[in-house]
Amino acid sequence: MRASLLALLVERPMHGYEMITEIGERSGGAWRPSPGSVYPTLQLLEEEGLIVGSEASGKRLFELTEQGRAEAEAGAPNPWEQAGRGLDWEAVQEVGQALGAVDQAIRQVMTTGTEEQRTKGLAVLTEARKKLYLILAEEA
Repeated sequence: MRASLLALLVERPMHGYEMITEIGERSGGAWRPSPGSVYPTLQLLEEEGLIVGSEASGKRLFELTEQGRAEAEAGAPNPWEQAGRGLDWEAVQEVGQALGAVDQAIRQVMTTGTEEQRTKGLAVLTEARKKLYLILAEEA
């Protein structure tokens, strides 16, 4: 995250949402960082004296300090390119579709089901989460 934010700010000052969008586009959609990871990183970079933030048109605009520019130029020029390498994009798409279908089903259960059905639906999700982690725990 850190390297990507610094690399973007080499080009021009940007606000946080703009950086999130840029990383998403430049990684070909493989990585779209969340505000919960971007803004704390920006705060840390500011505390370290690598960037400085200022208010512009109601948004906080960040730019590199001299120290920040030196660190950014010493790093990889396009760190977001590493995101998604080696991924099976067909499998990723299948998982996305499956998650969407599960999301629709659980929303319907939670909004139209009885209390007993909602309890069972939540239990199914909890069990699925546990089973997914057990897959990772299996020995190869």
